[in-house]
Amino acid sequence: MNKLLIIDYHYPAYVELAKKYYPNCEVFAGDNVAAVKNKASECDIWLGAANLCADLLKQGVKSPRWIQSILAGITPLLANDLPKDYQLSRAVGVFDQLMAEYVLTYMLAHERTVIAHYEAQNKRQWLRGEPATLHDKTVLIVGAGTIGTGVAKFLKPFGVHLLGIAHKARAIEPFDKVGVQSDLATYVADADYVINLLPDTPDTHNIYNANIFSKMKQGAVFINAGRGVSIVDDDLIAALANNKPALAVLDVFRTEPLPTDHPFWKVPNIVLTGHSAAMGIPSLIFDLFRHNLTHFEKQEPLIGQVDFKKGY
Repeated sequence: MNKLLIIDYHYPAYVELAKKYYPNCEVFAGDNVAAVKNKASECDIWLGAANLCADLLKQGVKSPRWIQSILAGITPLLANDLPKDYQLSRAVGVFDQLMAEYVLTYMLAHERTVIAHYEAQNKRQWLRGEPATLHDKTVLIVGAGTIGTGVAKFLKPFGVHLLGIAHKARAIEPFDKVGVQSDLATYVADADYVINLLPDTPDTHNIYNANIFSKMKQGAVFINAGRGVSIVDDDLIAALANNKPALAVLDVFRTEPLPTDHPFWKVPNIVLTGHSAAMGIPSLIFDLFRHNLTHFEKQEPLIGQVDFKKGY
């Protein structure tokens, strides 16, 4: 590798790592198209955010031979009007713990009524109650891929029952049972927690609708850290009013940032976070890049290699 293009909002950290591991490589870097456009066509390898790489291609910059996305999501690069004449790999195996920490934060907060205790503290009220636990709860992870399976492994020691939804019904450790998307209505009926980690594909749009929400348990918790397009927003708001689910934790939305006039802001049993569930750690992502560079140079399959026809 003689030249490397890095385009990301946090590019300095990646530049530092590139200089450390590849001191003889010429690195061009920036956080926007204008900063790197003139040099991008000289580089056969790009490391960066999918949306910024897509912006470069939209500007007519020649495709590289390989793009390593720093994120798991690569939807912007799948646009019909963009070239597909290069190898694309997404970041996999680097978000499992981060996503698990996000999910567990709100699961444990719910079980131990953290918000209620904090509100009581502000009112100087002594709040007592029977402690709840994750033990023996049923957790459904919709999107039992690399990240979903990684999250399940972190949840297993809490004594939960694990259900999964994947592309194919098959045995996947540590899940107790794994079905397919057509089983969703059946699976949500048994789940105390429904965790959506699905990517943005045509098959995953609007799957959480009035019908699915109506099948949920009374008092269930819905966590969406996948993609906002999976939810019919109005149907979720109506379902929350009926306690099915009782709480929604949302990290992703159809439009980001979430518009200030969106009704989600006013729903009391919604917790909103700003697409921060599993932000990339540069050192972990660069380790993946280094492994994939070895595969790329040997013309071997890449870790997280994307099939453009499948969209993932």
